[in-house]
Amino acid sequence: MAIVLGENQYGKAENRVVRIDRDGERHEITDLNVSVSLSGDMTDTHLTGANDKVLATDTQKNTVFAFAREGIGEIEDYGLRLARRFVDSQPSIHRARVRIESFPWARLEVGGKPAHHSFARSGEGTRTALITYDGERAEVTGGLTDLTVLNSTDSEFWGFPRDEYTTLPETRDRILATAVSATWRFASADGVDWGKAFDTARASLLDAFGGTYSYSLQQTLYAMGSRVLENVPEIAEVSLSLPNKHHFLTDLSAFGLDNPGEVFHAADRPYGLIEGTVRRDDS
Repeated sequence: MAIVLGENQYGKAENRVVRIDRDGERHEITDLNVSVSLSGDMTDTHLTGANDKVLATDTQKNTVFAFAREGIGEIEDYGLRLARRFVDSQPSIHRARVRIESFPWARLEVGGKPAHHSFARSGEGTRTALITYDGERAEVTGGLTDLTVLNSTDSEFWGFPRDEYTTLPETRDRILATAVSATWRFASADGVDWGKAFDTARASLLDAFGGTYSYSLQQTLYAMGSRVLENVPEIAEVSLSLPNKHHFLTDLSAFGLDNPGEVFHAADRPYGLIEGTVRRDDS
């Protein structure tokens, strides 16, 4: 029996990059978490310790910051520039994967007017991108995380199987809440307006969540993914992870109080986790 080296990769993870664009009095802020992962001809390095084919992770970090100095723009374009640099400049590197999180900041108002240089972290969700390049083909996946949404009604859950371990009552009116994590794969890395695609996909997710009368979170997931595909033709498939943030009606009868669907206990864990992918049949 022989022992062989399997798939492997290395890189510099979670480079925290903040760029301030200072053109004029009105500043713009871009706040990123950038992780690089490279793979290729690394057998000698693993077996003998030879480093002649290793692009140091410190060099990767420096490249991330140097490219940010040139301007970031859309995170997908920035990730593509980085991935192509790592592969095209190093014969030993055959594939680069760049993962980016973009944290949103909202402009403050000072004296009733938008501030030129004052911001607060926004709760609108974190934009994400994953770029993979192998020297010939680039693949781009966009997405978002930490987008917390809630419907206070228009959600039911009933008709599920019952056995000796089932205690959950059926309900015809419940709170439906989740923290959306979504990724969408683009059919091509060329000719895409990344900003417009993200804005439209995010708006589609919210529109479908708020506008779907839900009998299950699975139904809502399919509606959300379908809406993105309907509105963004460049996207081939959408994957969603939706934790069910349970809200349980609190029993106030011990205090002589009724509770007509007004006071709830927001449970932290455990939680139901609903996941699925919606794709075009020709993708």
